[in-house]
Amino acid sequence: MATKIDKEACREAYNLVRDDATEVNWVTFKYNGSTIVPGDQGVDYETFKRKCTALINLGKRIYRQEQDAHLRFRVLADDVRLFGFVRFTTGDAMSKRVKFALITWIGEDVSGLQRAKTGTDKTLVKEVVQ
Repeated sequence: MATKIDKEACREAYNLVRDDATEVNWVTFKYNGSTIVPGDQGVDYETFKRKCTALINLGKRIYRQEQDAHLRFRVLADDVRLFGFVRFTTGDAMSKRVKFALITWIGEDVSGLQRAKTGTDKTLVKEVVQ
C-alpha cells in the first residue's frame, strides 16, 4: 500500500517550528497506518533526543512513561519509524543563527522492506519541509 501524507496537518506542525513567535523547537511526523501525520512536539531539544534514544535497549515493543518536569512523553520502541524536524540556534555571543534539521529515525528492529520504504517516504515529508 502506498504511503500518503496529511500535508495540511504536517505543514501546520512544520510552521510552528519555523515561526519565531512560538516556543516549539521540534515536531515529529509519525506513521498512522499508511499515512504520515504530525506526532509530538516540544520546546526542549533534550526531550526530543530522549524521545528517540532513551531506553531503546530495553527490548522489543516496550513503551515506558517518563517524567520530564511537567511533560510526559513515550519512549520509542525498537520497531518504530518517524521523522523529526528540529530548530536549533548556533553561533557565538556576537552572531546567533537559527538552523533546522530533518531527522529520520528508524528503530533497530524495523524490517528491511520498511527501512527501504522509509527512504522513499522521506520524499513525501520533504515536500512539506522545505
